[in-house]
Amino acid sequence: MPIELFTAETQDGRLHLRFSGSLDRETAAASWEAAHRAVQRAGAVTLDASGVTHLDAGGASLLVSLAGAEGEWNEPADPAARGALARFRTGLENAKPSVPPPRRFRPIGALGAYTLGFLNRFGQRLDFLGETVITTAKLVPRPWKLRGAEMLRHLDEAGTRAFPLCMLLGLLIGVILAFQSSVPMRQFGATIFIPQLVGISLTRELGPLLAGVILAGRTGSAYAAELGTMRVNEEVDALETMGLDPTAWLVIPRIIASTLVMPALAMVMNVMGLIGMGIVMATLGFPPVAVLNQLQQWLSVGDLVGGLGKAAAFGLAIGYVGCVAGLSAGRGPRAVGDAATSAVVGGIVSLVVLDGIFAILFFRLGW
Repeated sequence: MPIELFTAETQDGRLHLRFSGSLDRETAAASWEAAHRAVQRAGAVTLDASGVTHLDAGGASLLVSLAGAEGEWNEPADPAARGALARFRTGLENAKPSVPPPRRFRPIGALGAYTLGFLNRFGQRLDFLGETVITTAKLVPRPWKLRGAEMLRHLDEAGTRAFPLCMLLGLLIGVILAFQSSVPMRQFGATIFIPQLVGISLTRELGPLLAGVILAGRTGSAYAAELGTMRVNEEVDALETMGLDPTAWLVIPRIIASTLVMPALAMVMNVMGLIGMGIVMATLGFPPVAVLNQLQQWLSVGDLVGGLGKAAAFGLAIGYVGCVAGLSAGRGPRAVGDAATSAVVGGIVSLVVLDGIFAILFFRLGW
């Protein structure tokens, strides 16, 4: 069993601890409790380690814990033991966490930094928009340079695979709108006008808007995650090194695909919503002929064309926002997740803004 390699003497009210011999991990563990108990009882302590002939990290930790890392005491006379103690002190100093300076609350400076950052990001997005427009204009007279296989892949991922979700959501929205509108309509004996209300709401507003939310959640985030991963893996830089335009190879096919699939998704949403509304009307005692007559009477081609045009604009904005978020991703481990989040939030915000612009435009045009 290891023995305690120290002696404790009290002279003139001061405790003198003397260590000698080999002070390694085992002997330090055996002496740890007794040495610290003696130091706690004493008021002043003098530590003498000149007699230590061997020292490792365990023994050095015992000496430093008794006298302190900056304490003045008799260090080991043996050069090897003194060097081990110096290395332990250096490692202990380097392990201390750096204390950051206190942050001052400067609202004017914070507001200025945020404004400059916002203007910088806005300028980068304008640069990307101009580059995209120029690249698209260059591809118009040379459409064979467009990656057709890549665009078909994005059409399948953004459009075909989103049909089941759009069908389910459209059916539920039609049922909900019909049931909710039947409550006040029944009070005035106007239940027959439910197809008019639901049809116009779906074709002009809810169909394109909900399809845009689905596209932003599925496709916009996928664009940002895929392009962000390529940015982190330096694949975009590799394309530029090989003399290939990343905008033409990566951005244009995705934006075209999202623009083309949005009217189809909105149409699926409209049809399924009208089917759900027809089911509710059947439960209320109205035959399908009466529902179809109401739709033919109140719905026009302009309502459908206006909604599908809005859907195409929504798809263009969602594809653009997703590509911008992916290509502007950082290099850290959270870059891809931040890019996907930015794409979804930016896509939904752009939907709302564009929808408000179209509402004002249609009102001014009397459409």
